[in-house]
Amino acid sequence: MTDKSVDVLLVGAGAMSTTLGTLLKQLDPSLSVLIVERLNSVAQESTDGWNNAGTGHAAYCELNYTAEMEDGQVNIEKATAINAAFEVSLQFWSYLVEQKLLPEPHNFINPVPHQSLVWGEKNVTFLRNRYETLKNHHLFAEMEYTEDPEVITQWMPLIMKDRQDIPPCAATRIAHGTDVNFGALARYMAQYLQEQEQSEIRFNSHVNRLEQQADKSWNVSVQSQGKTEVINAKFVFLGAGGGALPLLQKSGIPESHGYAGFPVSGQWLICEKPEVVEQHYAKVYGAAPIGAPPMSVPHLDTRIIDGKKALLFGPFAGFTTKFLKKGSIFDMPFSVRSDNIKPMLSVAKNNMDLTRYLISEVLQSKRSRVDSLREFYPQARDEDWRIGYAGQRVQIIKKDGKLGGKLEFGTEAIVSADGSLAALLGASPGASTTVNTIVNILERSFPEQVKTPEWQDKIKTMIPSYGESLIDDADLLRKVRSRTLQTLELDYESYARQQG
Repeated sequence: MTDKSVDVLLVGAGAMSTTLGTLLKQLDPSLSVLIVERLNSVAQESTDGWNNAGTGHAAYCELNYTAEMEDGQVNIEKATAINAAFEVSLQFWSYLVEQKLLPEPHNFINPVPHQSLVWGEKNVTFLRNRYETLKNHHLFAEMEYTEDPEVITQWMPLIMKDRQDIPPCAATRIAHGTDVNFGALARYMAQYLQEQEQSEIRFNSHVNRLEQQADKSWNVSVQSQGKTEVINAKFVFLGAGGGALPLLQKSGIPESHGYAGFPVSGQWLICEKPEVVEQHYAKVYGAAPIGAPPMSVPHLDTRIIDGKKALLFGPFAGFTTKFLKKGSIFDMPFSVRSDNIKPMLSVAKNNMDLTRYLISEVLQSKRSRVDSLREFYPQARDEDWRIGYAGQRVQIIKKDGKLGGKLEFGTEAIVSADGSLAALLGASPGASTTVNTIVNILERSFPEQVKTPEWQDKIKTMIPSYGESLIDDADLLRKVRSRTLQTLELDYESYARQQG
């Protein structure tokens, strides 16, 4: 017996669920949509502005998205895929702004140049090769490169100020990079959903069981304030960040077998002192230390959260058995199953460098963290920076025929064979590529509806590049990017002039 029936049940009120809910209500306003969230408001975990770097991952500055091969060439396949996916997000947000479903863009996105900086001959050679490869692709045509310390000083004055005996260095720059407050974005979309008919968000609600019925729908037991309610849903989406894996396991779908999670915590150094903050306006990424996970690439970021600027440096990785920032230390142990124990043990055996790195990060004092910052910003003073705690990142562990198991850094959608349940696992680039990921889920979970002229036309209206390749079509990219830069007010040169 069920207490309520809905067309769509979304678990977790972060960027993923609010995006999916918004897309579905635009495609079919008659759909009944319910979001259940275990906490008391929207976007409190990894989506929250202070829990992530808000980089708007476009592979402009993140060196880990462009792997150096044995012959010295640089593989840009992952970078182009991520960049094109981020352009899909920008198109959808532009549509929402144009339809007055989102407020003025500066409330959730701002132009902040994306820059890379490396030191030493070996790293300079890599960055030069990376630039030479990327600049020949239309997605990265606006990228600038320099090995001139004076030009680098113009790009990032705080980092280069008063440096003596500068070693060989190089930098790249994309002026139309972004800083995105994904927490604000999710809250605006949640507000839109709450204003729609047959659309609801319930807080302080915890999912404890999922059971598929004969008609392929799902009975989901939701506990709230000591009471349990059974909700029947035709489609269920598990967009609960690190909490998605345990829920996926509870579903019992065959596609979930073999998956496990490797949680990585993180800390930031945060500066809100105006005289320091105003000297730096960029997101500057360096090279990752040996053995470090990709999400631990050091970077000094301008953040704009609720109209206030701050600087973040980090992240400093750590290890915890929690899958959520406000989770339980038993999250990881309780996720162990007979079908994923082998992949987990294999990953533990083959990633000892990572384990040692995480242990060393956990043991760092604040002073040692500020010492790391001083490699970026030599004049940094301990008293100007405080420690902030980032959101949890649960990396994917999955079966591998050769290794037994492998650790993956990325985002992966798991969809049941009948399309009735989907879950999103993994981390970075995460929220930046949400729209592209969600559209792919729609194609797998609502295949018949997606094929209809009505849905095709609506998706093309929201995402003009839909069905075409931004990676292959330079003219389409120029057309799309021209619109989004204007609509979202991401022309950095104009922005800089306005700021004086």
